[in-house]
Amino acid sequence: MFVIGLTGGIGSGKTSVSNILSSLGASIINADKIGHKIYEPNSEGWTEVIKTFGKEILNENQEINRKKLGAIVFKEKKYLDKLNSITHPRIYSAIESNLQTLSNKGAEVSIVEAALLIEAKWTSLANQIWITVSSEDIIYKRLEKRDGFKIEAIKSRISSQMDSKEKLKFADVIIKNDSSIKDLEKQVQYYWKKFNNNKEGDYPNG
Repeated sequence: MFVIGLTGGIGSGKTSVSNILSSLGASIINADKIGHKIYEPNSEGWTEVIKTFGKEILNENQEINRKKLGAIVFKEKKYLDKLNSITHPRIYSAIESNLQTLSNKGAEVSIVEAALLIEAKWTSLANQIWITVSSEDIIYKRLEKRDGFKIEAIKSRISSQMDSKEKLKFADVIIKNDSSIKDLEKQVQYYWKKFNNNKEGDYPNG
């Protein structure tokens, strides 16, 4: 099985690219969705997060309020590092398990969509790295519209990420997402076709 690691900064369109790749036949593993499971009430990860950041981040139904948690961890790097030390090993383990399951089922190509694929040093999971990029002003507009974030909240999230120039050093494919969804589809289809024409018959991951 061949594994493509799909990453990019917040608001750059990773999930849109992931959805397009899914429609083209790729199997998808979404690290953010796995992260949500780690936050499920009374799970091991949930307990660790509450122990570290306090019950103030809980909603009435005992679910972790991700916006409240985000307001804490994106203010200071030490808090973000603490959260990552709880979640990253669990997410990595779950991704490995999901990849093995897909391989056993005969999947030919799997996509690991992960915002922190590079920062968390998960690149060893993938045979190729695809990175989505967008201009900062477009990202601001998307996040304001999609998540209702204010400027300061967006700035704190962007500043917590690896510099885009550093991230692009890892890229096998760069997908620019500054235009329409149709333009994005054309790009992804182009790279998918190119990938399928060039890929080897024997995949390193089984």
